[in-house]
Amino acid sequence: MKIGYYPGCSMEGTGIEYGESLHSVSKAFGIELEEVVDWNCCGATAAHSMNKSLSIALPARVLALGEKQGFSEIFAPCAACYSRLLGAWHEMKENEELREKISKIIELPITCSAKPIGILDFYAKYITSEMKKKELKPFQRKVACYYGCLLVRPKKLVDIERFEDPLVMEEIMKSLGAETIDWGFKTECCGAGLSVSRTDVVAKLSGKIIEDATSRGAEAIIVACPMCQSNLDMRRPEIDKYLNKTTDIPIMYITQAIGLGLGMSEESLGLKRHFVPVEPMLRSPIKIQDSKQKVKQGV
Repeated sequence: MKIGYYPGCSMEGTGIEYGESLHSVSKAFGIELEEVVDWNCCGATAAHSMNKSLSIALPARVLALGEKQGFSEIFAPCAACYSRLLGAWHEMKENEELREKISKIIELPITCSAKPIGILDFYAKYITSEMKKKELKPFQRKVACYYGCLLVRPKKLVDIERFEDPLVMEEIMKSLGAETIDWGFKTECCGAGLSVSRTDVVAKLSGKIIEDATSRGAEAIIVACPMCQSNLDMRRPEIDKYLNKTTDIPIMYITQAIGLGLGMSEESLGLKRHFVPVEPMLRSPIKIQDSKQKVKQGV
């Protein structure tokens, strides 16, 4: 099965381990991710704050190129890319005059026939049901599933029933044998694109996420956004300074967790690329088993 695939800048740069694990997992499920030929940056966090036409034209060109390749869907695993593609697609679909204007700017015809889908759509449509057919190695860890702000917003565009309390990743992690925590920070912002310009803001926002997850006993935070992963992982020195303590909870992509469940190597999943090491958590005693044993003993 082939799916139109837009990697965006992060999947080949700061989020390369996301790309590696996504390709490995997709292959295991018989899915071929076919790149949009000659794709360009979607504009990410900058274009829409500077130039309205540019903010639509950049993702529109990607969509137009995808249409040219015959795709009915374009999978954008990066939350920021998905948000920009989906927003542009919606605006052009609703406004023919705008679509014609953008078509002239990008010098390509566009009909909005190729709909952008995000990582949650991808899981729900192609992965979740197929996982039941796989023999999985249990991922017996207590985890916090963190969505961030872009995967489930804005409500009028993202087709998700529980946008304030989504459960897609929780369902997947439970099927892997994990225990998921119930917490209030799963859709809070990590600081997003302020990582360089206002690292102090990122440290504060991400610090609250880290602190809440660890206070509830989470052994890892599971993410599906390269910006969230980068802020929570790479900015750990600043986060620890804000919290006035050292934290060692790793930040894993859900594709990496699925890959481990499928028995894939840490190397193929990019697990050795993280700033906060994942290996100590994987090697430590399994707490879920211990807690279940206590229940059996009546403790």
